[in-house]
Amino acid sequence: MTAGINRQILLKSRPAGAPGPDNFELVQRPAPQPGDGEVLMRIRYLSLDPYMRGRMSAARSYAKPVEIGEPMVGGTVGEIVESRNAKFAVGDIVLGYGGWQDYALSSGVGLRKLDPAAAPVTTALGVLGMPGMTAWAGLLEIGQPKPGETVAVAAASGAVGSVVGQIAKIKGCRAVGIAGGPDKCRYVVEELGFDACVDHRAADFARRLDAACPAGIDVYFENVGGAVQQAVWPLLNDFARIPVCGLIAQYNATAPIPGPDMFSVLRKRLTLRGFIVTDFAAREADFQREASAWVRSGRLRYREDVVDGLENAPAAFLGLLQGKNFGKLLVKVV
Repeated sequence: MTAGINRQILLKSRPAGAPGPDNFELVQRPAPQPGDGEVLMRIRYLSLDPYMRGRMSAARSYAKPVEIGEPMVGGTVGEIVESRNAKFAVGDIVLGYGGWQDYALSSGVGLRKLDPAAAPVTTALGVLGMPGMTAWAGLLEIGQPKPGETVAVAAASGAVGSVVGQIAKIKGCRAVGIAGGPDKCRYVVEELGFDACVDHRAADFARRLDAACPAGIDVYFENVGGAVQQAVWPLLNDFARIPVCGLIAQYNATAPIPGPDMFSVLRKRLTLRGFIVTDFAAREADFQREASAWVRSGRLRYREDVVDGLENAPAAFLGLLQGKNFGKLLVKVV
């Protein structure tokens, strides 16, 4: 690309049901210039995450939607290329929220410097970033797993689910993953160390899940919903805990989806709690300390699915919503 040009991927229209390529628009604009107290970041890596589907909708939510004609939002790792902020120098690598573009301005608020020698900078968008902390906080703060219990997690090969199951194992639990396809299930068991993984695409999925959880399920980490949730629900034990951080199978629904048997919530005295990772912002330092040590020791493994080129972000994101990614999905912008 030409120096000084900022490519941006904008939200062109709001989808009705599943989004498509026509909902996005790639434009070129002059790169912005930092004012007093600001820095200009050159985006190196962009994180693609399921929550972005919600930002495309105008429906009321916990966060403001992306406006039509504005760049899509997203976590980023970038390099400071111009600085008028004394806290940041040219060449600093930072974690921020630059969105789907080549360059982004920041006042410095919310930016965190990264040390490339400590860990690959991409981990700040995955296992040591928002997805990892989502897994850590949701499982430990809400799920509160105890040694010997069974922890089940959907999308087990993904950025959040893979961390949930590994932490469950570290805490002495039986970890049962649910993933789409034999390759992902094999990875979850053989490389991540889960006790079992069930293919939700199998015709007899519910029976296989039952067999994999002979003692029932004590913690179900919910990030999928839909048919997976319906198969899990009958296996929940008394006093089971259900952290809910996402419902990717239901994001594109245009009509109500049959819900769980809510009577069982009362009868089994279940804890069902939705959460957003920022609810636990005060625990960020604890997460970084613990998870970094696990990564260094090899107890916490991760996989990244990296797509080259900002222009390919929309197609990669649409694939994410269909479960086509394998590991934490990133776009290498430069």
